[in-house]
Amino acid sequence: MEMSIHQDNSDIKGMAGSGSCLYDLFCTETPSLNSQSQRERWMLTGPQERLDNLMRQAGNKYCADCGSSEPKWVSSSLGVFICIKCSGIHRSLGVHISKVLSLSLDDWTDEQVDLLVHLGGNTVINKKYEACLPSHIKKPRPNSSIEERSDYIRRKYEFQQFLDTEENLYCPFMPSHTRNSSSGHARNSSSGHARTSSSGQSSSYGPPLDKKRYDKLTTKNRIGLSFKNSWGKKESESMIEFVGLIKVNVVKGTNLAIRDLMTSDPYVILSLGHQSVKTRVIKNNLNPVWNESLMLSIPESIPPLKVIVYDKDSFKNDDFMGEAEIDIQPLVSAAKAYEKSSINESMQLGKWVASGDNTLVKDGIISLEEGKVRQEISLRLQHVERGVLEIELECLPLTQ
Repeated sequence: MEMSIHQDNSDIKGMAGSGSCLYDLFCTETPSLNSQSQRERWMLTGPQERLDNLMRQAGNKYCADCGSSEPKWVSSSLGVFICIKCSGIHRSLGVHISKVLSLSLDDWTDEQVDLLVHLGGNTVINKKYEACLPSHIKKPRPNSSIEERSDYIRRKYEFQQFLDTEENLYCPFMPSHTRNSSSGHARNSSSGHARTSSSGQSSSYGPPLDKKRYDKLTTKNRIGLSFKNSWGKKESESMIEFVGLIKVNVVKGTNLAIRDLMTSDPYVILSLGHQSVKTRVIKNNLNPVWNESLMLSIPESIPPLKVIVYDKDSFKNDDFMGEAEIDIQPLVSAAKAYEKSSINESMQLGKWVASGDNTLVKDGIISLEEGKVRQEISLRLQHVERGVLEIELECLPLTQ
């Protein structure tokens, strides 16, 4: 549903005329943009400037899920502005439901901002996803526990219990403001938990999303198994406290394995606990350069960062191209120590030493540069005939 920034005038008029568009709200609050030429000029400004304008809109100044002020994260797939605590829950849902980006740490493209504008922002999305919110279920507050946030966010987005009935999707609850409007209506709604969803499945949670299984592995032991995006997980698995964020820049691969006739179409999956993210596919290249940054939340009990490389195939299962694990505990410890110190100058904080017990090609130096704790790592891919992957890590405190 992405829209190019290079639109003709009719496309811009169509977008500006949508009642559910953030741009309309922006024009309402900014009368100087009401002329067509000024609207078109706004659509052609840079993505960061447009994103800043959207952030300042009234509905987006508070987290869509708990109401915390000044949210610094966005679910780009859902179109909501969220706080750091709720963003961790969104990541645990999987990117097939919610893809989380930082308003300040990620580089936004025109297409991503276009999609955010089209989706409508917090006011529009909450009107849809909370249309049937029953009176006995309360939204989380800024000081709510991780359990309360997790339960509500999963009900709202993963199980879609409170969806707007006008979207032709089943709503198991009657909105509290219409509960007493009709006895017949009340009887129908009260039996909602036992009803069958449009997909033919009966569930006390209402209709889940249409989950498309990612089953590309030749063995059950592959770490790519975690890229099933955590559906089917126990509810407690998303009730995890997070201690920080890790920004992973997948730089490049070198001399990767051949899986097609003469080459491969590689991509990388990163997994941390029950979170998984994926790079884009690079066609016909054994030495691909991704230089793509991805973000994951760091659980309190820190698991290894798992890396797996695949060759993308259109008509059969994707081929395995190697895997590795990264111990991020030293990087997190260095970041915590730096937060408590008064160090300002660049310096080496530690290193992960290459040895026969790990997959490092060389020592992974942990350094402090411009106030950022980073680590550069070269990994020799395992269970494959060849291939090296270069990755840069940066540990960020939750305050960011």
